[in-house]
Amino acid sequence: DTETEEAKEPVIDYNKVYTYGDYLKLEIDEMVEIIRGKIFRISPAPRIKHQSVSLNILNRIFNALKGQKCKVFHAPTDIVLPIANKKRTKSTTVVQPDICVICDPKIIEEAAVFGVPDFVIEIVAGKDVKRDTQYKYSVYEEAGVGEYWIVFGEMRFVEVFILENGKYQRLNAFSEDDIIPVKTLPGLSISIDDIFDGV
Repeated sequence: DTETEEAKEPVIDYNKVYTYGDYLKLEIDEMVEIIRGKIFRISPAPRIKHQSVSLNILNRIFNALKGQKCKVFHAPTDIVLPIANKKRTKSTTVVQPDICVICDPKIIEEAAVFGVPDFVIEIVAGKDVKRDTQYKYSVYEEAGVGEYWIVFGEMRFVEVFILENGKYQRLNAFSEDDIIPVKTLPGLSISIDDIFDGV
């Protein structure tokens, strides 16, 4: 009976160290990320508020990048963060940022992005807080993502981190009426009102 087969819990070994090579072989329907070899389930389809916030930001960045070499991507796009001197299939971090900007076209391939985005935005929802504020924060910092925004939807504020000498410096926490300059894309700034428009 195929229906009961499909309903079975996917076989995920939480003690194993997973790589991008393993990720490609996972036969499961749900979406997962791998952070330092540990597998994390991505929550079911994002809630409407999350989607609205994401689209508001995406629109601003997409319009600002028209005709430029930098490209904006949104989830689900696999970003395989490289490990120095190792084959890509051995990478132990595969993430799907809510939004990211990539200015090096060489790292964009059909299957995934193999390299480090210039700018990443994660929109935090409920139980994913630790993943975005600790686990992803540390892998983005280590990989060299130049700018990282964490958008706290329920509390309507945005924390901005800028990479300086390999470490994130917290630029600020922006809230109502604030306008956030995008360091990665000079000339672009996004207001909190724009981010939460209609939400």
